Amino acid sequence: MSAPDRQASATPTTATPTTASPATASTGPAGTGPAGTGPGSTGPAGTAMASTDRASAAMTSTGPASTGRVRATRRQGGPPPLVPALVYGALLVATVALLAGAPHHGSPAASTLSWARAHTGTLHVAALLIFGAAAPLAIWTATIYRRLRTLGVTAPGAVIGLSGGLLASASLALSGLVTWTLAEAAPVASPALAKVLTDLAFAAGAAGFVVPLALLLAGVAVPSLILRLTPAPLAWAGLAVAAVGALSTFTLVTPALNATLPIARFGGLAWIIAASLLLPANRHQIRPSAQPRAAA
Repeated sequence: MSAPDRQASATPTTATPTTASPATASTGPAGTGPAGTGPGSTGPAGTAMASTDRASAAMTSTGPASTGRVRATRRQGGPPPLVPALVYGALLVATVALLAGAPHHGSPAASTLSWARAHTGTLHVAALLIFGAAAPLAIWTATIYRRLRTLGVTAPGAVIGLSGGLLASASLALSGLVTWTLAEAAPVASPALAKVLTDLAFAAGAAGFVVPLALLLAGVAVPSLILRLTPAPLAWAGLAVAAVGALSTFTLVTPALNATLPIARFGGLAWIIAASLLLPANRHQIRPSAQPRAAA
């Protein structure tokens, strides 16, 4: 072997480093480098897209649940109206029966005070019943207002009925509180004071109650008649009772119309119970013959 050959063989071989190309470094369909954007990418852009996909999937999975919650909220219609109607009716009838022997409006002050002193316990119970009847009437009013809105009533009638029912309930509460005041003050009250308290309790529980009650009945009966939500005879009966109740306004100036008070009071109670039974709970329960006009 010659000297040059021996020198060449003794020289160590230096390995040339190999630079990986972008295509070689890729392990997924679109690579793992910073520019990778495919499903197999683990770079910033790929991570962003994966997060977006997960968010979209989460939104898709929670969509039906959200819709269900919205539908459940829309189905809320309050308690069955028959329950507060019956409670209100029972308290009203019990009050009238309890005070059947009480002096009537217009009785002399001395006899009014004498009866109040002898029946303070009766007055306390009557005050409790009258005041208690205000709550179920207010609940019935709010429930029926919500039901009318559910049935598509957008006219002022529903709001008129709501206003009348709340005013009637407030008048009942006031009458009950004044009756309680009379029971408390009777042992030391003068005949004049007893007369004033008796007249105030009567005014709040008579015309002060019946006239707003007429607004409640009319506010429910008119939309029921126009949209055929209830049988026509029931709607017309409600309007008739409401007219009698409105006429009782004049009992403040003449006792000749006092007969309108029990007609409107007990006629209104009967109508409230009937409407609780016959007024549809939703649009699907509306009679087929009423559908075209209800949609109009």
